[in-house]
Amino acid sequence: MRPSIALTIAGSDPSGGAGIQADLKTFSALGVYGMAAITALTAQNTRGVTGIEVVSAEFVALQIDTIFADIQPRAVKTGMLANAEIIRVVAAKAWEKSFKHLVVDPVMVAKSGDRLLAKDAVEALREDLIPNAYVLTPNLPEAGDILGEPVTTAAQMRTAARELHALGAENVVVKGGHLEGDEVVDILFDGRKYHEFKGPRIHTTSTHGTGCTFASAIAAYLARGESVREAVGKAREYLTGALRNAYAVGQGHGPVNHFWNTWKR
Repeated sequence: MRPSIALTIAGSDPSGGAGIQADLKTFSALGVYGMAAITALTAQNTRGVTGIEVVSAEFVALQIDTIFADIQPRAVKTGMLANAEIIRVVAAKAWEKSFKHLVVDPVMVAKSGDRLLAKDAVEALREDLIPNAYVLTPNLPEAGDILGEPVTTAAQMRTAARELHALGAENVVVKGGHLEGDEVVDILFDGRKYHEFKGPRIHTTSTHGTGCTFASAIAAYLARGESVREAVGKAREYLTGALRNAYAVGQGHGPVNHFWNTWKR
């Protein structure tokens, strides 16, 4: 039987909790063969980012070209793209290669607060990559940065989802984790209807890589043939389990447990 295949285009996290490491762990945990094109090397741990080395846009393009010359992924997920040049290259490749099920996680700031996307790259994200997105997965600060207006309430989440859809994303998931309360609500807008996904807030400091993990889980389920609504719902269930079963690693924001549903502790 041929495996479902997904590609992540993102930065590396040597501490293993976020970036391509989190993406590949998620793909594997969900039964999907994972590939990775690396956009940046970071020096980071659970406490913060101490350095970034960005890969040239030309080499990012070469990685993508070489993969597609041999292997056709059923879903592609983007994470840290670092700068406008890489964003434009990835957008061009998405059009040229007809990426299936492109999940765009607009990574801008690390959990530690360190910036991972150049401020002048937001325009390229908005104008070049988002119009190619099958699913866009911003949190509230990211949605606000893209739209140039604050998104701080449940009502603004709905407005933001519609406005982000108008930028060209086929489906938009605005994540509500930054709102206060014991319940977390994410909103999916598919261009016709809103769908709400609700669940209890998991009180833990092990939240490093949650955005990467959620977007990668959506991509994995899309690669397996699920609908967008099913993929988002199942990705939330997977992430909830990963948060509930997280373990203490490091002295800052620890990672989630990507293999909670396969490892026996």
